[in-house]
Amino acid sequence: MRRRPGRAAAAAAAPLLAATLLAPPALANPSPAATEPVGGAQLAAKGIVAGQGPGVPAPPKIKASSYLIADGDTGEVLAGKDPHGRYLPASTLKTLTTLALVSKLDRNKLVRPSQKACDVEGTKVGMTPKMQYKVSDLFHALMMMSANDAAVALAEANGGMEKTLADMNAEARRINARDTLAGSPNGLDKDLGLDVKTQHTSAYDLALILREGMKNADFRKYVETIDHHFPAPPSKKERKRGKKVGGYPIHTHNRMLEGQSQEYEGMLGGKNGYTIAAKQTFVAAARRDGHTIIISLMRADEQPSRLAAELLDWGFAARGKAKPVGTLVPPGDPAAKKPTDAHKLLPANPLTHDDSAGGWGLLVGGGAAGAVLVSGALFLLLRRRRTAPYTESYDEAGS
Repeated sequence: MRRRPGRAAAAAAAPLLAATLLAPPALANPSPAATEPVGGAQLAAKGIVAGQGPGVPAPPKIKASSYLIADGDTGEVLAGKDPHGRYLPASTLKTLTTLALVSKLDRNKLVRPSQKACDVEGTKVGMTPKMQYKVSDLFHALMMMSANDAAVALAEANGGMEKTLADMNAEARRINARDTLAGSPNGLDKDLGLDVKTQHTSAYDLALILREGMKNADFRKYVETIDHHFPAPPSKKERKRGKKVGGYPIHTHNRMLEGQSQEYEGMLGGKNGYTIAAKQTFVAAARRDGHTIIISLMRADEQPSRLAAELLDWGFAARGKAKPVGTLVPPGDPAAKKPTDAHKLLPANPLTHDDSAGGWGLLVGGGAAGAVLVSGALFLLLRRRRTAPYTESYDEAGS
């Protein structure tokens, strides 16, 4: 290809970039020993780490790859197992979808879903492009019965898939959920071509997300509701009676809420998730005697309600007695803003990863002068390089 004269500076800069760029996302994670993890050094443990104190028993042995138990009021982390380990989230990711969008979308706004949204695979509430739905109804379907179609419709209401994923990842960064990278609004993984490299979260981050979400009254309403009437086109009988809108009841999937099959005293709400690749995931909060405990678990081998109950029981028993092993940091905590994670350098939407745009590059050079030199070279190279814009790529299949 004939080189344009204006690209001479970029060509000269290329050797400087060769040794410092182009680490793919899967290889871009810094060494665990390089920086202290968000929430405290003890949370770097891959195995079980638990606070000790007089009368505090060992935490329960549950079959899950990762979990976290925290005091929701103080933010003290009481125990965890591989708390910062990155795993597929399944539908627990919908807590981040709701947190990112609940303050952006008017609950009374009417949304007409696309056919693509209506046809998404997996759990669905059942919608039609012939109707408009209130945002609040979509959130109820999303958080109560884990409706994948509602997630896509909400993304469309927010300006599209790419913008919504960018908003979700920006919200994760805002609250210091540095282990989280969203590649979908509903947590589907293999069906969208996503794996743990391109969509992940941690038990620590799920607790952060739920704790932040529970500050919002609408968020709390969506996770605590047991039954809700979801609108639908009127039946033939309803039309004869002059009714313009019909509907049907939807019921929560959280079996631990009051009156449900595995009711847990004081359960405030939460979100379950499951895909074949992710296995069982769950995050929940409960309140007893004026105290809140938040638990999360990932990659569990059985339906998570019993496991969650064991973690919550231990949390209530240990609260105020066990020495904390870490903390759930608040948004904007300066200590959590150290360069702890490569993911903040990744593009906001991993489904739109045009490598030529430079979004996946990671600078790994040493000293400040070298970093400035390489950054300048990268700027010159990208400035003179015409790149194709990110294009939306969303596979609607699911499990």
